[in-house]
Amino acid sequence: MNAATLRVLIVDDEPLARMRLRALLEAQPGVRVLGEAGDGHCALQACLQQPVDLVLLDIAMPGIDGLETARHLATLQPSPAVVFCTAFDAHALSAFEAKALDYLVKPVRAERLAAALDKVRTFLAGRSSQHADGAAQARSHLCARLRGSLRLIPVEDIHYLQADEKYVAVHHARGEDLIEESLKSLETEFTDRFVRIHRNCLAARDEIIELRRTPEGHVQAILRHVPLPLDVSRRCMPQLRETLRHL
Repeated sequence: MNAATLRVLIVDDEPLARMRLRALLEAQPGVRVLGEAGDGHCALQACLQQPVDLVLLDIAMPGIDGLETARHLATLQPSPAVVFCTAFDAHALSAFEAKALDYLVKPVRAERLAAALDKVRTFLAGRSSQHADGAAQARSHLCARLRGSLRLIPVEDIHYLQADEKYVAVHHARGEDLIEESLKSLETEFTDRFVRIHRNCLAARDEIIELRRTPEGHVQAILRHVPLPLDVSRRCMPQLRETLRHL
């Protein structure tokens, strides 16, 4: 496969839509269809297993929708380009906020697809290693990689997040997983849901039920679904008290 060949993954929950996109892509020069996926979870799994240049992504899908799938894809290294293919044009602004390169409305026309592929090639040729900063809607799930597979953790199920060397341990309703994200970036993205209680720990605001002082004078946070108390640093106390006052 030469360097100009685009490796494409088709993601749509409708088999007929995937079939039509495959036929259109196979008629385009310099394109290789790597596979298909029927939902966002399967799409993320496929992109973990092999290099993908472009994901043609539907928006309205079961489970995590296309917009959130795109935000998860953006965390991969290297991240594939994303072009949305949808029957509705109402999501165009949200699509570009999710850093999509293009937005195709079904039924996709061959010439419109060709223009999108040219845009992707230009983007991939000029892409630098640095990603542009920009505000994005907070995700509803975090992704943990497990021996080549992927587990999606609903943010609403997370009790607390704790830095563990280069990883962050996610303590949630079904156990514990490690993710390769920084505590600082998680604090920024989920500022409405988590509050810092220590330099290495964020706790879910609605999990904190009280602050308790030990006989030695240290302060600990008591969480609703966590059996052991968590240490609270002195510098985090003012924000924590304010949080508890509004719970």
